[in-house]
Amino acid sequence: DDHDEHLEPRPPVVTVMGHVDHGKTSLLDALRQTDVVSGEAGGITQHIGAYQVQLKTGEKITFLDTPGHAAFSSMRARGANATDIVILVVAADDGVMPQTIEAIQHAKSAGAPIIVAVNKVDKHDAKPENVLTQLLQYDVQVEAMGGQTPAVNVSALKKTGLDELTATISALAEILELKANPDRDADGVVIESKLDKGRGPVATVLVRRGTLKRGDIVVAGAQWGRVKALNNERGQLVDTALPATPVEVLGLDGAPDPGDQFVVVDSEARAREITDYRVRTKRNKSGPTARPGTSLDQMLARLKEGGTAAGGGLKEATFLVKGDVQGSVEAITQSLEKLSTDEVRARVVLGAVGGISESDVQLAISAGTPIIAFNVRANKQARDLAEREGVEIRYYSIIYNLIDDVKNTLSGMLAPERRETFLGYAEILQVFNISKAGKVAGCRVSEGLVRRGSGVRLLRDNVVIHEGTLSTLKRFKDEVPEVKQGMECGMAFTNYQDIREGDQIECFQVELIERRLE
Repeated sequence: DDHDEHLEPRPPVVTVMGHVDHGKTSLLDALRQTDVVSGEAGGITQHIGAYQVQLKTGEKITFLDTPGHAAFSSMRARGANATDIVILVVAADDGVMPQTIEAIQHAKSAGAPIIVAVNKVDKHDAKPENVLTQLLQYDVQVEAMGGQTPAVNVSALKKTGLDELTATISALAEILELKANPDRDADGVVIESKLDKGRGPVATVLVRRGTLKRGDIVVAGAQWGRVKALNNERGQLVDTALPATPVEVLGLDGAPDPGDQFVVVDSEARAREITDYRVRTKRNKSGPTARPGTSLDQMLARLKEGGTAAGGGLKEATFLVKGDVQGSVEAITQSLEKLSTDEVRARVVLGAVGGISESDVQLAISAGTPIIAFNVRANKQARDLAEREGVEIRYYSIIYNLIDDVKNTLSGMLAPERRETFLGYAEILQVFNISKAGKVAGCRVSEGLVRRGSGVRLLRDNVVIHEGTLSTLKRFKDEVPEVKQGMECGMAFTNYQDIREGDQIECFQVELIERRLE
């Protein structure tokens, strides 16, 4: 723990949250006066970004951008826990939406104060007052309505209200008295990580306390390394990172998970000891699995035959997921696991960062799973091996499409619903022994109709004694497709002879209806 006399003021860490397309990234861009939106696929901020903005007054504010898509809720939950203040972006023309409510819950559970930024107030159908009223239902009472929560009207497009927003952040930060000790070994949290072709594993970290320096030995989750280089959000090399500063760290031996704590340790031996222990515990939690059949279609065919049923007839579809950054991989893994029901479930055998290599394809072969690639590609050797062995690689850049595809696969695994429709009753008046056909019943249709090829049950004293199909349905000497109420006909059952006068025949039709996952 730090003593009060060592503490110095630090910049506030502000997380921007809100529903998808409500303008979080645009608001950040307006604050940074740069443009990073144009390259986004499907309008989703795929990765948590972190930027430090210096105001005209010289004060600094660190912003974390969190994706608004539902699949990223776990990343957002972490974003809230690394944060001092939450800016809740709500579009004035759209109002409070599902992820807005989720963001409020994350902020409250992390105990972070909220500033409401009502965006898009420049639009003709904007109703900022309605937004403030809607927020009351979720226990967010703005100052205009007698509460404690500040609310600011902004337009990221027209760049209005931004000064008021930054002034509100500064005022709130002053009240919170944010301080940290810069003169100690650094610790903090991993915000994002990826494998960069030229630079190796790169982790974006947020320093909480202390000063992170080049040459420090760092442990982050199950990874460790000596800091080779520190880059700020503009890609410039820096020598040190003070508290509340986001930096990219190069030099770790692998990509840590977002949300992992990082800490500076005194020696390489200590770093190895910690990471070896963590790797062992991680390995013990997830055991290996082996399965045949490596495309979605093969897997479906196998599951329909009841191949992989784990206890109680649960059918399991396995996937190997590779993504561009750890946050995406984790979000995909969680989204797929959420699709599971009592009958079917999706399980991710491996979720990892980086392009698809031969060893990934080998794992997919032994585990019998297709490979899902999110914003990554397979190298030539991996592609050739996948083609040779028939391993399917599916490429995606939008998470919605990926989840829909897997949902359709799981829907195909659900046993179809049997729906039975009653057609009619016939009464046996007389039984004839015919040498070629065996026993044939002379019947009268007493209700509804009887149809050839449909299911039939033989009832004796209202007890079912046989269920099967009709081999013959005749009117006089002709085979007919169906016989209606009041008419007489001849019937014979397939492979069943025990019929008597006075028995009743019930005729019904069975439909198999495909079921879908909701």
